[in-house]
Amino acid sequence: QVQLVESGGGLVQAGGSLRLSCAASGRSASIYHMGWFRQSPGKEREFVAAIAWSNWSAISTNYADSVKGRFTISRDNTKRTVYLQMNSLKPEDTAVYYCAADRRALPSDSDPHEVDYWGQGTQVTVSS
Repeated sequence: QVQLVESGGGLVQAGGSLRLSCAASGRSASIYHMGWFRQSPGKEREFVAAIAWSNWSAISTNYADSVKGRFTISRDNTKRTVYLQMNSLKPEDTAVYYCAADRRALPSDSDPHEVDYWGQGTQVTVSS
């Protein structure tokens, strides 16, 4: 079992920045691939970013087209924490952001229904 707890959401003006954190716990938490998804009211949960992991090192990152160049995903395995740095935020980034952990790497077309573990979500609101 892996437990995920997100933090760092909030209200920010357009053009501003936020950093989300996701702390993972559980005996095997260190070996899981990690990512972020988001969900707006009335919409499906969608992929945002992911970081693949092998031999205790990050091997690749990938991003949704809508956030490329603005968001950065990173991981500190000593703290079992993954981060999402969000810059140049737009009102359309408003959503609940969910941390995800999976035994497989998370491509940009990941099906949310197949993800192994989820956090409880953190609200991000970007005002215009």
